[in-house]
Parts: sequence; C-alpha cells; structure tokens
Amino acid sequence: MKQWYESLFENYGKKYDNENFTQGTIGECNFIEKEIDFNKSLKIIDIGCGTGRHSIELARRGYKVTGIDLSESQLARAKEKAKAQNLQIDFQKHDARKLPFKNEYDLAIMLCEGAFSLMETDEMNYEILRNATNSLKATGKLIFTTLNGLFPLFHPIEEFCASTTEEGDATYSKNTFDLMTFRDFNITTVEDDFGNKKELECNERYYVPSEITWLLKSLEFKKIDIYGAKLGAFSRDDKLTTEDFEMLVIAEK
Repeated sequence: MKQWYESLFENYGKKYDNENFTQGTIGECNFIEKEIDFNKSLKIIDIGCGTGRHSIELARRGYKVTGIDLSESQLARAKEKAKAQNLQIDFQKHDARKLPFKNEYDLAIMLCEGAFSLMETDEMNYEILRNATNSLKATGKLIFTTLNGLFPLFHPIEEFCASTTEEGDATYSKNTFDLMTFRDFNITTVEDDFGNKKELECNERYYVPSEITWLLKSLEFKKIDIYGAKLGAFSRDDKLTTEDFEMLVIAEK
C-alpha cells in the first residue's frame, strides 16, 4: 500500500511549485552559499529534492548538485525545468532510507521536509539522517529543516496552516497533535496537476531541539546549531522560539 507522501506527490509538480511554502528558494540558496563559503568546487546532495528548486538554483550558480527523490513525477518535473535552463544536474530516484552514497559529498541538504520527518516511524526518520550522514565526506556539513515540536505546544496547527494557505494551495483539516509521539495527524486535500482532488490521511513528526541534537550526536556530528527557519530568509541570527513552525539545523562533522 502506498504511503500518503507517495500519493501526495504524484502528478503534483506544477501545483507544488506554486505552493506558498515553496517560494523562498532564492533566499534559502543565498544562505547555503554563505555556509559553504561560495566554494564552487564542493559537491552537494539535495535529499528529497522534489521538483528540484534548490538543486536548480544552486546549479545555476555554478555548483555540482545531485538531486534525490522518491517521486518519479516530481523528478520528471525537476528534469524538465533543468533542461529548459540548460543545466546539468544529476537527478536520481532513490528512497532516502536506502541511499547508496558513501563519503561522496561536502554538503547534504534536506529542506522543506524533503524526506526527514515525513516517515511513518521514528526509526525510518533516523535512517534518513544516517544515510545523509554516510553520504558526506569526513569534513561534511548537513543543513536541513524540520517541524518544530515546540510550536504545537503553544499554537493550534490547523489555524497556522489556514493562515498561510492561499487559494489553490493544499489545505489541512482535522489536525490532532499526539503529545506521546509528537505527531500531527491531519486530512490533507490537494488538487493535482490534472485537476483531480485527493484527500489523504497524513501524519508528520515534529521534533524538539534536544531530540535533534541527540540524534545528530549519535551520528557523531561535532557541531550542531539550531535556529528558527524563516521562509526564504534562513539566518544564524534567528534564535529558535515557540513561534517558529520550522527549525533550521546545521550540523558539522
């Protein structure tokens, strides 16, 4: 049986690119460039690359990027966009829980819940972190965003989603946040690129900073920094608060 995240991304490439939460690409890539000192010789892997928005922008700026995703239709859209811009990007279909890469990349990125935090068990989410870590060279860096577990303790998720949704975007309803597992269960309604409506029963894992720190320490990262993740405006100046829906994690080996 297909998981909700597999069904969600089928024939959803064009619509996905118009979603409110995908509009911060330029600012996010500015931050990534700064984090790697604008070093064009570095190899980057984009895990859960979706329609390739970060891969394409980084390749456009002269970086060598590999984009990984589970969804064939998202990858098809990514390849189409890259081709239209004459960009050479190595897009590959892989499950992030079983990546074949070892010590190959200088930087791994997983942005906008690329893969991590969508899985149905904590063990699977951990496998994704472990595979991302294994794909990195000995001095590698990992940059990812994930849902901030402090947010739902103070705010109703459904209200937040409604306030950031524009016409034509996916909508979220019947949210219930489980304090024992830190998972939000909801009904996500989307219209795909062909105008078909889908109602999916979704659940996503929210993480608190201390959990993320512990998981990354167990993977032997030496330096772990966590900030608030502002759409299109990532910054080390943004201290994480209970107002941040997402957190930005930067880990160095």
